[in-house]
Amino acid sequence: MGSFQVFAVSFAFISVAVGIFGTFDDVLRTAGPVGIWLWAIVAIGQTFVALVIAQFAARIPLTGSSYQWASRLANPAIGWWFGLLSFCYLGIGVVAVDNALASQALMPLLGMEPNEQTARWITLAILLVQAVLTIVSTRVVGLINGTAVGVEVVIVILLVILLPIAIAMNGTGSFSNLTSRGTAVADADYFKVGGGLMLAMLMGLSTLVGFDAAANVAEEAKDPFRSVPRAIVGSVIAAGVLGLLFLIALTVAIPDVERITLSDSPVAEILHDQFGPTMKAVMMAAVTFAFFACGMVVMATAARLVYAMSRDGRFPASRLMSQVHPRTQTPIPATILVFVGGVLLMLALPGEALLQLITASTILPILSYGVTVILYLAVRKKLDKKIGAFDLGAFEIPVAVIALVWLIGALFVLVTPAAAWVPVLIVVGLLLTGGLYFLYLLTFDRAVLEIEPSAASPVTS
Repeated sequence: MGSFQVFAVSFAFISVAVGIFGTFDDVLRTAGPVGIWLWAIVAIGQTFVALVIAQFAARIPLTGSSYQWASRLANPAIGWWFGLLSFCYLGIGVVAVDNALASQALMPLLGMEPNEQTARWITLAILLVQAVLTIVSTRVVGLINGTAVGVEVVIVILLVILLPIAIAMNGTGSFSNLTSRGTAVADADYFKVGGGLMLAMLMGLSTLVGFDAAANVAEEAKDPFRSVPRAIVGSVIAAGVLGLLFLIALTVAIPDVERITLSDSPVAEILHDQFGPTMKAVMMAAVTFAFFACGMVVMATAARLVYAMSRDGRFPASRLMSQVHPRTQTPIPATILVFVGGVLLMLALPGEALLQLITASTILPILSYGVTVILYLAVRKKLDKKIGAFDLGAFEIPVAVIALVWLIGALFVLVTPAAAWVPVLIVVGLLLTGGLYFLYLLTFDRAVLEIEPSAASPVTS
């Protein structure tokens, strides 16, 4: 993978269009249109986190990112828990993205009425297609992601330009929307801890994550000491700026705040109101493609993590999961596992349980980033510096401290709402379940948690 393809992996994982399409309705209902401004705060905070992650990526460019960093700089047992956090997030993330693709993008594009069961069957089909393409070749994934990034950037920029023009021509929309609380104006708990305004941060917190995905393809990247860190930081900055511009244009373009707030697909309805059905269909098709690429890169990232842990003998069925097909040079068993896991979640969980599980996936990356920053502060002196590699220099401590303070605040935002107790319990349950396998390793295969492999065989394409 070249520099742009590596950048595309992180940017496609974040996917501005995917995040906004999937959560804009929640912002309107909880905080009103004015809630979009919290996106900027999240973008700044996550940029500091990305800078710390980039420091690690520039020193240990191995598939598995934080799992590898903790294993080699702390100890393999601690690294295993880092891997578990990442696996839980990525495994759920595939389902979250693809289910949103079905319900928020593809079904509106095809003119289908909202239906949970239909969305589930479409999600299963999408999972299958993504698994096949991910297995075929890393280059195929890179090509689709690169194309999707180009399409998404063009579409977002076009919307930022065209929406104001449409507003001027149609006479609909209003700049006053940018300061409006909309239907949330009567919420007595609006400014309280866990209240409506605070909940608006969930859009940024659930979208501006996954920028470390580039680190998970480090062994497949050219000049990873520089290309991977740049992709990590650059993807957050690009997504933060483009996302804010898109949100401002989208919010100003709302013709009727109350009607749009009550819509199941508010972004699609705004596009229909401003551009009509034909232009809306074109935009929705592009966004659907971006959704698809995002889901595929999440699947590929999850498969690489499974492979990395299995290569070290620390994942169930490690011998099978560490296999790389000699022709495609991709971890086929690991990819199939991620696919099967997604299918089981879609088939087994009722609607409310699936929603709560997806909500839990917002907590996991913030928690993972938090412990990664703590790890960096603890082991930074062990990191070898490579000439020409990304380096924060004298700013590393201030940046890391700011990142940690931000993540503690972000975690507080995620766990304090009254509705958060179920997702929190799900996260605890996932960690306890994983802990059972950890105890198995301690009892029957302790050596894999004590000895770090001296070398790694890279996954190539």
